[in-house]
Amino acid sequence: MFTITVNGTSHQVEADPEMPLLWVLRDRLDMTGTKYGCGIAQCGACTVHLDGQPVRACQTRIGDVGEAKVTTIEGVSGKVAEAVQTAWRGLDVVQCGYCQSGQIMSAIGLLTDNPKPSDADIDGAMDGNVCRCGTYQRIRAAIHEASRTLG
Repeated sequence: MFTITVNGTSHQVEADPEMPLLWVLRDRLDMTGTKYGCGIAQCGACTVHLDGQPVRACQTRIGDVGEAKVTTIEGVSGKVAEAVQTAWRGLDVVQCGYCQSGQIMSAIGLLTDNPKPSDADIDGAMDGNVCRCGTYQRIRAAIHEASRTLG
């Protein structure tokens, strides 16, 4: 039995310690905003925040979460999250949408640590977030737009 805090709420979860956090979120807690893409931490669809840092939930074992606070796309809030989500909508970033929760989680992580990223900073932070629809230019533009609104 594990106790994890997700989006500010404590949950008791019965799971094998090797179970990926992704499956705990989706199958045990019914939080389906975090997506399964590849299972090997290469596509970024499963990105969540662990104590504010982006991690791949498909490769983070529930047994390793410990006291860390988990934030999913369902629970993001605050100035940076609002700026990113507003820019995403304003620039119509989403095409199919499957990867977008992971893209947004990575963008929030980037702008939290670096509110004025260069293109190279964005490329580095977003590397490993795969968009099958190829909306990379709109993603970069939305991150720049969110950065501008943050001041």
